[in-house]
Amino acid sequence: MYYVGLDIHQRSTSVEILDCNGRLVKRAEWKLPWPQLADQLKKDAPGPFAVCYEASCGYGYLHEQFSSVAQQVKAAHPGSLRLIYKTKRKNNRVDAGKLAKLLYLDAVPSVYVPGRETRLWRQTIEFRQSLLIRLVALKNQIKASLRERGITPMKGLWTVKGMAWFKTQGESDDAWALRRDLLIQELSELRQKIKRVELQLKKMSDPRPGAALLKTIPGIGPRTAEALVAYIDNANRFSSVRKAGSYFGWDPCQDSSADKNRLGHITRDGPPTVRKLLCEAAWQGVRRSPTIKAFYDRVTRNDPDRKKIAIVATAHYLTRVAVSMLKSGEVWREDPRLNATVENQTDSKDHALGGSAPKPPPRKPLPPGGGVL
Repeated sequence: MYYVGLDIHQRSTSVEILDCNGRLVKRAEWKLPWPQLADQLKKDAPGPFAVCYEASCGYGYLHEQFSSVAQQVKAAHPGSLRLIYKTKRKNNRVDAGKLAKLLYLDAVPSVYVPGRETRLWRQTIEFRQSLLIRLVALKNQIKASLRERGITPMKGLWTVKGMAWFKTQGESDDAWALRRDLLIQELSELRQKIKRVELQLKKMSDPRPGAALLKTIPGIGPRTAEALVAYIDNANRFSSVRKAGSYFGWDPCQDSSADKNRLGHITRDGPPTVRKLLCEAAWQGVRRSPTIKAFYDRVTRNDPDRKKIAIVATAHYLTRVAVSMLKSGEVWREDPRLNATVENQTDSKDHALGGSAPKPPPRKPLPPGGGVL
């Protein structure tokens, strides 16, 4: 087996090939476009070989190209390559050599490379998120334009009635009216683009049973469910739900030495879009589900200063629940112990008021599976 390290750029690629004993076989620099790299590898590599390259823009396309000619392909995580980025001497040739050596030592901090359809799904989710960021910025511009003229915006400014009111403002000022009309036009165009993207996302998520399964969790809607399914992809690749939490960046940073253990903020690894959506879903879940509310209260400890910590912990909890549900195929259900507690509290109140509590109707059997994980 030969080990190939590639430092790939848009116009050039540095290559280093090691043999089975770790000795240098070939070092080169190719001025080739990406579609020709696989064919050149097949010509230059003397026998069965493995490939390692740094994951960046287009890493999925490169993985597909190299998989057709190599026995093993690994995409290295850029944020974990300290051997490269913590060095005093760094250039393309040195980087390719270090990637080849990491591959030879089987010490590559590799990333998971999903299939083409999943990558397209993820890209569409991120594109919608970028459109939403632009929409929020545009709304802030509209509010600022009103504030500049001392106009208080009406309630429901973003409704049809609110936009009709906004069109009547500043009619005597041609320059401001031009700005106003262009802002309204851009707002309408952005909304139409977001609608088109959401229709495409619906087409992509409808055939996936996991998205419908996760929507049974209180607070998780279609956008959060599809983002979770797209980024989890294959739930069985996580040996435990805690590793799934670490993948999404929910684990705290740790600095431990001897008998001292310091925990900091969350690592923020993984996709930030999913963390944002899960925090929003966690707030909704706290309002709608007694099980999620009980978890949130347990972390809060009746301390208002711990609300943000608790909501992040709740989002982490929902991530673990989602991975467990995707593994087992079971739908969400509330913790029956909490339902019993609520019923006992209701009975106690009725007896305290001097009335007799009516007998509860017979409870329906719970669906198969559980959401209490």
